[in-house]
Amino acid sequence: MARLGLERSVVDPTVYKNTVARFREAGVLLPTIGQLKDPSTIPAAIREKLKDVNPDSPHPLNLFRVHWFNDDQRTGLTDVPEHIELPPELTGVKARIVLALGNKFPLINAHKVLAAYGCLVPRLVTGQFDPTHHRAVWPSTGNYCRGGVAISRILGCHGIAVLPENMSKERFDWLDKWVTDPADIIRTPGCESNVKEIYDECAALDRDPTNIIFNQFCEFGNYLVHRNCTGAAMEKLFHTLTKGRPTAKLAAYVSASGSAGTLAAGDHLKQSLGARIVAVEAAECPTLLNNGFGDHNIQGIGDKHVPFIHNVMNTDMVVAISDLHTDSLMVLFNTDEGRKYLVERRGIDATLVKRLANLGLSSICNMLAAIKTARHLDLGSEDVILSVATSGAAMYTSEIEKTLARHFSKGFDAISAGEVWGRSLAATTTDHMLEMTHTNRERVFNLGYYTWVEQQGVSLEEFSVRKHQSFWDGLQDLVPAWDAMITRFNAETGVDKVLGA
Repeated sequence: MARLGLERSVVDPTVYKNTVARFREAGVLLPTIGQLKDPSTIPAAIREKLKDVNPDSPHPLNLFRVHWFNDDQRTGLTDVPEHIELPPELTGVKARIVLALGNKFPLINAHKVLAAYGCLVPRLVTGQFDPTHHRAVWPSTGNYCRGGVAISRILGCHGIAVLPENMSKERFDWLDKWVTDPADIIRTPGCESNVKEIYDECAALDRDPTNIIFNQFCEFGNYLVHRNCTGAAMEKLFHTLTKGRPTAKLAAYVSASGSAGTLAAGDHLKQSLGARIVAVEAAECPTLLNNGFGDHNIQGIGDKHVPFIHNVMNTDMVVAISDLHTDSLMVLFNTDEGRKYLVERRGIDATLVKRLANLGLSSICNMLAAIKTARHLDLGSEDVILSVATSGAAMYTSEIEKTLARHFSKGFDAISAGEVWGRSLAATTTDHMLEMTHTNRERVFNLGYYTWVEQQGVSLEEFSVRKHQSFWDGLQDLVPAWDAMITRFNAETGVDKVLGA
């Protein structure tokens, strides 16, 4: 399992020493996973210095903002994650649907920067990545590669983004500003569904020993940072939302599959609060639902495979959403006519309508899946469904323009808004859903064999052990081990003393 990020001791002392020297020179201090889980434990001296740091600058201290508790301006801390609760007037269901806002994260305005850090930091403190020599390769269908490039820039190392050529223009515009060389942006064929093409490119890059592939789809650091940090943040959000309501319960945690990192928070929430875990994918590419395939535009939920870090045997439901609905609702939520319709014709609070700009394509996908889950389970007002809004609409301005040209060539007016409301929101039903029996789970688990054993060279033993919950729970022991190594690493750089931490 060495290449999957499960070490808890130094693998290469020379690489480790080089990294210590580089970070000492660059003044880089690494936050522990425990500090990102509970930012109130970040030393006061660090929090004070952060007040003068732009959250979008490649400043080393921004690593201490890679958590769910940034305020709306991303400069201070909140007691509970910034979130949006969607009222029944919008959702059409009684259950409380709440999305934590990923665009409050630093550097990339998306929570995938947390996954990037979770994959990188174990490799740093175990001497497997040398920032003075290695290049960090970040395969992604969305925001993860941006997070990886941002952190690479902070650490003064070479970051390479690998992503499909059909992703939003805004992603590439951001990357153009952050990479050190235009050649560090590698566009692979296809769209959101073409993950294998990303793997093929990474296999070619991996032949050069100076390239280190941080494959979020199989790095257990991705799973663990979300199970611990995102899971704890969602639990705190739930307790805040339901304070004084003893009969309230967390009915479900909903997350698009993607790399399955964010889904890992569901393992925490099921263990602590008994929540169901709902995995979401595109109806145009229903891989988990019925071994299906196809193309779609719900950017950020790469599919047509089963991620290695997806704890399939603990997943309770699968829901599929059409990109016709996510594209159309993106227009409804982010145009003057759409917002006017929501306020004047549907009676939705204008302040809430304005906040819908916090929802990007995959966020709207999660919202619709939560509505479908609430309908299917016939949930009531004491039931809460939690999900995440990975990024906001700012990352999809060009996609809004494409949707307008494709589906509303004669203009988007009040009638168009009403049609979108009726077709893509009010008409949300319980189709394209599956409650996972043991047989269903085994089918999806077995489907992963073809990607990971046959294509990616994972041993059958490594693949099969993931079938048991004890394996996933046992991974938790890595977190205190890594945190101890991070603390020791920081002491060796001496940056902790320089910063008064």
